[in-house]
Amino acid sequence: MNIALWIIAGVLSLAFLAGGAMKLIQPKEKLAASGFGFVEDVSAGAVKAIGALEVLAAVGLILPAALDIAPVLVPLAAVGVALLMTGAVIVHLRRHEAQVIVVPLALLAVSVFVAWSRFGPQSFTG
Repeated sequence: MNIALWIIAGVLSLAFLAGGAMKLIQPKEKLAASGFGFVEDVSAGAVKAIGALEVLAAVGLILPAALDIAPVLVPLAAVGVALLMTGAVIVHLRRHEAQVIVVPLALLAVSVFVAWSRFGPQSFTG
C-alpha cells in the first residue's frame, strides 16, 4: 500500500506542478483561450496565487517524505490540495460548467485519500 500511495502522490504532484506552472507562466488571456474559463472571473493576481499554491502543494506531496524532513507535511499538502479542489468545484458549479467538474472532483477524492492514508494507516511516523 505504501508504494501505491507514493505512486498516487507522485501522479497528483505532477498534475499540480504542471497546472500550477502553467498558471504562473502564461498570461491570463492565454489561459482563457486554452479553456481555463474561470480566469475571466478572477484577477490576474488571483490566478498567479492559485498557481503558486498548486506548485507548493506539488512540492509538499513528495519532498518532505522523500527527504525525510517533516514528513507530516505530506498529508497537510494533500489537505491543501483538497481545499483547492473544493474551491475549483464551487467555481465550476457557479459557472454552470458541469462537463468539466469531473476532473476537480476526481482530484479532490484522490487528495482526500492520500491525506487520510498518510495521517492514518500509512503514516510516515509508524
